[in-house]
Amino acid sequence: MGRGDIAAVSELLEIATAVDGHHPLDEHQWLDLVHGGRHEFAGLVAWEPGHDHPVGYAQITREKAATPEKVDEGGTWALECVVDPHHRTPDLGIAETLVESALDLVRQEGGGHVHMWVPKPTDQHDRLAASVGLRRGRELRQLRRPLPVHEDWALDVRPFVPGQDEEAWLEVNNRAFRWHPEQGGWDLDTLCAREEQPWFDPAGFLLHERDGKLAGFCWTKVHDVARSEGRSGPGPGPDGRLPLGEIYVLAVDPAFQGLGLGRSLALAGLDWLSRRGLRVGMLYVDADNDPGLRLYERLGFTVDHVDRAYVGDVGPDGQASPPMPTAEPSA
Repeated sequence: MGRGDIAAVSELLEIATAVDGHHPLDEHQWLDLVHGGRHEFAGLVAWEPGHDHPVGYAQITREKAATPEKVDEGGTWALECVVDPHHRTPDLGIAETLVESALDLVRQEGGGHVHMWVPKPTDQHDRLAASVGLRRGRELRQLRRPLPVHEDWALDVRPFVPGQDEEAWLEVNNRAFRWHPEQGGWDLDTLCAREEQPWFDPAGFLLHERDGKLAGFCWTKVHDVARSEGRSGPGPGPDGRLPLGEIYVLAVDPAFQGLGLGRSLALAGLDWLSRRGLRVGMLYVDADNDPGLRLYERLGFTVDHVDRAYVGDVGPDGQASPPMPTAEPSA
């Protein structure tokens, strides 16, 4: 993406976030946009005559196989799409054009399995997915609870030290999330990209060690709308919404599971967020992750909303529909 493209799309994303109340792209996709990201990535920017701003944007990223046995099963592609709120129409024309164009690029690259993530899906998203041959797939639940928790916890934790703890953390993270399509398979570049983000705070990246080994961690993140407006403190943003304190990633090394560390680490993270002045805690968990859901429900979390992936298998070029000329790929 050229710098001009990034600036224009960034403005589009800010407008969509303000109107929809959530970010239209997940963080992995956002970092791909800003930093150039993974090698096999493309952004598609939609323009309309008479408008000096993009009216829509889509991203596709070829992802690493979550497990070694998946390597030979074809490519896996993440797809996300956002349309300027002022250009959304009942016929879903811009969105359909962008998604079809993205799928055409997947076909040109040999095809593969596609998952299109949609925050807070509606019936319109079901119609859009059906129009391009995708179906409902994996769902993530965003859970929230008020802070503080008012529950004691006893666990030795220390903050993450940049430049020291990366190797040990990557080893535990990748073992714990070996099965996970987004969180598994991280490398040093992926982790360092997070460390460079404005929200990164090693003091809230809590590590628990046993016998000199990293046994588990709770990595927190503050969604501080006040800070984004150039003010200090965790107060409400201009729309009155309170900032969220997120359990960004929590895991226990498989060698230390069964010791109750997950609950204690979650409480440690929530306590740290509460001491920062946050009054709402949140996290994401897969809808079919029954142990995780039980853990967080026992901690008082309830469902705020659901994010959904629409999935499908796209054949190689030769089965593609004609390209859509109004969405221009940007390398």
